[in-house]
Amino acid sequence: MFVNAAVVLAALVASVAIIWYFFAPRKAARAGREGEVQTARIVVKGGYTPQVVDVEAGTPVRLRFDRQEDGECSSHVVFSDLGIDRTLPAFETTDVEFTPSKPGDLPYACGMNMLHGMVHVLPKGAKGNG
Repeated sequence: MFVNAAVVLAALVASVAIIWYFFAPRKAARAGREGEVQTARIVVKGGYTPQVVDVEAGTPVRLRFDRQEDGECSSHVVFSDLGIDRTLPAFETTDVEFTPSKPGDLPYACGMNMLHGMVHVLPKGAKGNG
């Protein structure tokens, strides 16, 4: 009886941990500044780190994708809302540049749509949650 309860409890704890890992809210990283351009470095290695980046509307953005792997899944990054599909060569850094015109969310994903990230576009002068 004790063994069955321990197995059920362990399965419950593991399930909660997995659900939290995949669905917990992600803290956003605020893009830095290089002159008049907002910049953020995103490491590509089994996912995107940071997964969420805050930027301001109306100011150019440069996302530096530092790809530290050579799997096929992460060989492209696609911003479907912006019509951007950029090749990310293995073990290189590739810049993706755009200027968000209005506040909102700009999701991006790998070419196979398995890795996901988000750019939160905030109103000019707004404080991010990062």
